[in-house]
Amino acid sequence: MEALNLQRQEAPLRRLMGPGPLDVHPRVYKALSSPVIGYLDPVYLKVLDRISELLPPLFGTQNRLANAMPGTGSSGMEACVANLIEPGDRILVCVAGFFGDRIRQMAERQGAEITVIEEDWGKPIDPARVEAELKQGSYKLIALVHAETSTGVLQPIDDIAQLAKQYDTMIVLDTVSSLGGIEIKVDEWGIDGCFSCSQKCIGCAAGLSPITFSDRAVEMIKKRKTPVSSWYLDISLIEKYWGNERVYHHTSSSTLNYGLLEALLLIHEEGLNKRFARHLKNHKALVAGVEALGLKMLVDQAYRLPTLNTVMIPQGVDDIKLRRYLLEKFRLDIGGGFGRLKGKVWRVGLMGYSSSADNLLFFIPAISRALALQGYRTDLAAGLDAVLAELDGNGNEFTALQEKAAAAGA
Repeated sequence: MEALNLQRQEAPLRRLMGPGPLDVHPRVYKALSSPVIGYLDPVYLKVLDRISELLPPLFGTQNRLANAMPGTGSSGMEACVANLIEPGDRILVCVAGFFGDRIRQMAERQGAEITVIEEDWGKPIDPARVEAELKQGSYKLIALVHAETSTGVLQPIDDIAQLAKQYDTMIVLDTVSSLGGIEIKVDEWGIDGCFSCSQKCIGCAAGLSPITFSDRAVEMIKKRKTPVSSWYLDISLIEKYWGNERVYHHTSSSTLNYGLLEALLLIHEEGLNKRFARHLKNHKALVAGVEALGLKMLVDQAYRLPTLNTVMIPQGVDDIKLRRYLLEKFRLDIGGGFGRLKGKVWRVGLMGYSSSADNLLFFIPAISRALALQGYRTDLAAGLDAVLAELDGNGNEFTALQEKAAAAGA
């Protein structure tokens, strides 16, 4: 029998600018190294209570049920689907990317009667198509993605939310790539089940899924005709642990929840409006820099997701070779496309602690150099100038100067 290799494998230090996970604040790292304590320790239960106080403002809700499910964002997705859907329920699922389709798959496993509205990847769902389906008959629930991680599309919600109210239909919303970086309005929109993750805009490690259910959803879950198909994700059982009863459900990770609490404290110390403005400003600076280099964005300006930017890969450029070079030479990790966009886009994340001027000014020269090595020339000086102009608040003036210079040259 061969001897086991017991040599430690050190985790490499990376600059994370992909779709997630992203870099985390030093205070969060410190919190993640807190001593492990029991899931019913009185001190730890206060941590859970504090998380339940800090999450609702991020969701834009006063729901009494807001906590962090064990597992990644997909755990929150499945919790919403499993708790709110019973066999035979008519469900309308909006699919404009990889994660919209994942909701469809989960709903299918619940035995739902599913109608799918499908849109091209890189475009938002048209509310008129939603209305056309709602006119055809009664639906229990609409499921859609607010921030589609696979495409970089930010889905407008207002019109669809109004339609859901008009036709008395519940809504499940995926905010995995938006919660903590973009304003969410659960109460105003009338969202019944909303979920996210801990490792993106919130700025913690992966392993928890913040989630909230409306009072209407909670009452509906209590009146189900059939038990929730997943024991582990049954919100009525989990709520007994997070709520006043403190009934054991699972071995909750004190490590992850200490980290989540610290990340939430950082968010509220910064201020939600300032945080949202930071994400938007850095997004605009990235786009300005990318376009000044001579590259193109996938998504139309009106629907771009500030936290996850999809950059078109120029024809003839080897995607895998370029990303491997960035990782090995600069320790820079960006995401490639998958599904229908595999080999067609790069996904550049600016979320939480990673949404910074430092990262922007690192990324532009790095991508320019990587492209140059494959024979694709960019205007690095223009790219850096465009980023700095946006960061200084002079983006519009810089664009006007560029246009003037181009006209003079012509």
